[in-house]
Amino acid sequence: MPTAQKNAKKAAPSAKGQGKKACSVEGCKRGYRAKGYCFFHYKKWRNDELPHGRYDTCSNEECHKRVAQHGLCEEHFKAWKASRKGAKPEEAAAPAAA
Repeated sequence: MPTAQKNAKKAAPSAKGQGKKACSVEGCKRGYRAKGYCFFHYKKWRNDELPHGRYDTCSNEECHKRVAQHGLCEEHFKAWKASRKGAKPEEAAAPAAA
């Protein structure tokens, strides 16, 4: 197997939209690929690496987990639900060993 083929870089995917559309990320001049992004930013979007990610995130500050129910992640939703019912948190609800 020739080593020249092994080290050769692949060409960037061709832009869709016949060059009329550009990437929607500010400052990027690459051609449109999908979802308003170029191939580079689309890949970042799919991996949830852009600030406006692929999934809705928890409405609590500093929490970037995926939304489960009512705009909250699973952890915050359980805490909210427990506070509404007046129930004890799961750790305190377990009976003490005697």
